[in-house]
Amino acid sequence: MRPAYYPAMLDLAGRDALLVGGGEVAAQKARPLLDAGVRLRIVAPALTASLRARVEAGDARWEAREVRPGDTAGAAVVVCATDERAVNRTVFEEASAAGIPVNVVDDPELCSFIVPSVVRRGPLQVAISTGGRSPAFAKFMRHTLEEAIGEEYGVLAELAGRMRDRAREAGIGYEERDRIAADALPRLLDLLRAGRAAEAEALADALVSADPR
Repeated sequence: MRPAYYPAMLDLAGRDALLVGGGEVAAQKARPLLDAGVRLRIVAPALTASLRARVEAGDARWEAREVRPGDTAGAAVVVCATDERAVNRTVFEEASAAGIPVNVVDDPELCSFIVPSVVRRGPLQVAISTGGRSPAFAKFMRHTLEEAIGEEYGVLAELAGRMRDRAREAGIGYEERDRIAADALPRLLDLLRAGRAAEAEALADALVSADPR
């Protein structure tokens, strides 16, 4: 039986990440790593145009060769995207032995973590995973949620975060902050959907500016 994966959001900003492979799949996997703020090192004999552009822009470092023993050392996370299962297994085993989280694309048996499909709206991230059972179904669900979750949810997430920060500064306790948010978020969402963003922002500020006593 496949494991029940433990969902988590990792803070990888400023940490080293290794990407093995330089094809189109590797290029797809590079983007979320770079968005997370890693120092990305790519090991591959050749790169796609998009990955090469990333390297030329200074976003990543490229070592133009086949992967070899010791390449995983020092990485906070490893992603392997080659067509050679023997290479993928070697990378997986080395990273696993060192306690480094490793993902071999489209091979759940050679993964210590699964990369979910993600819907992003501003600071909001909705992750979808089938535990490696069906990437196609995870992608289907991502497209479904992309249609259901509009850009207004990203704005709402920003407002909710600002409300939380201001409420904490005002000395409002956790339970009261939670109550205020639970009451306010549906009203704020209705305003945003109606295109009344300025009113939503004013209401969000007013709700946490009032004296909680």
